[in-house]
Amino acid sequence: MSDGVLRPFGTADLVGAARLLAERQMGHRRRHPLLPAEYEDPQIALAEVTAAWETEGASGAALLEGGELVGYLLGAPKASAAWGDNVWVERAGQAVREPEKIRDLYAVAATKWVADGQIAQYVMVPDDAELLDAWFRLGFGAQHAHAVRSAPAAPLPQRPGLTVRRARRDDIQALAELELVLPTHQGLAPTFSSGETLTLEEAFADWQESIDDPEYANFVAERNGKLIGSSVGCSVEKSSAHGGLARPGNAGLLAYAAVFPEARGAGAGRALGEAVLNWAAECGYTSVVTDWRVTNLLSSRAWPRLGFEQTFHRLHRLIGY
Repeated sequence: MSDGVLRPFGTADLVGAARLLAERQMGHRRRHPLLPAEYEDPQIALAEVTAAWETEGASGAALLEGGELVGYLLGAPKASAAWGDNVWVERAGQAVREPEKIRDLYAVAATKWVADGQIAQYVMVPDDAELLDAWFRLGFGAQHAHAVRSAPAAPLPQRPGLTVRRARRDDIQALAELELVLPTHQGLAPTFSSGETLTLEEAFADWQESIDDPEYANFVAERNGKLIGSSVGCSVEKSSAHGGLARPGNAGLLAYAAVFPEARGAGAGRALGEAVLNWAAECGYTSVVTDWRVTNLLSSRAWPRLGFEQTFHRLHRLIGY
């Protein structure tokens, strides 16, 4: 690397890190203008960096050139058995003037992470081709996508042969069965997700309690009078996964969609997504966000075709295997 000082991140680096993060958000918004503009202000970005630094167990690295902070990397573990012995670099956890330097920062930060046993490593990377390439050359691979699109300016028409409507109480049994479809699908090749799955009884009880909640818009798709799929829309405020730098103002969320395996291929998934988009526009939302596993062959193809553009990439590396 060029002349510079690499060392562990410290509290004194927060102001410089906030300035870098604000610069990063400005560049990110040139590619994705629906992302929030307020984080272009270093004072507002400072709150995000401070929160990352003050997360329990946080550590990282700083790069200085000529006495100025020109890059930083911060990670912290999540207390969840689902993620293994982990460390996460969240949305505010990195910013560099030169993308290649993230590799030097990682070499410093990951020395401690691996020594602490944090071998399952997850990184939220903004949609920047050079920065992504640098992470790929550190042995990370794509795992999850976060994306946004504008709400439709005019209602999207229903698809021939399908009826999409609001869910009713007499749909609960089918809705509970559909609740298990997505995690079951995610556990198959090529995703192989190990996420927890509700029992049918638990899913049924959840729907009994939540189906009338006005803060959620629940849709079902029917073909030839048979219920074959469902989707859910809500405010993005309901989702911690789409917070901070990734949360557009006044946005809806495509929170869930699933179609029974035997009914796939008729466009029901797309129709259910379009129903949420129409609902969001009717509610006055100006944008809609969603996310998906990039190894899920269905959602990773359906949602980009629906106009969603990826804004953040969650990358993953498992050390030692």
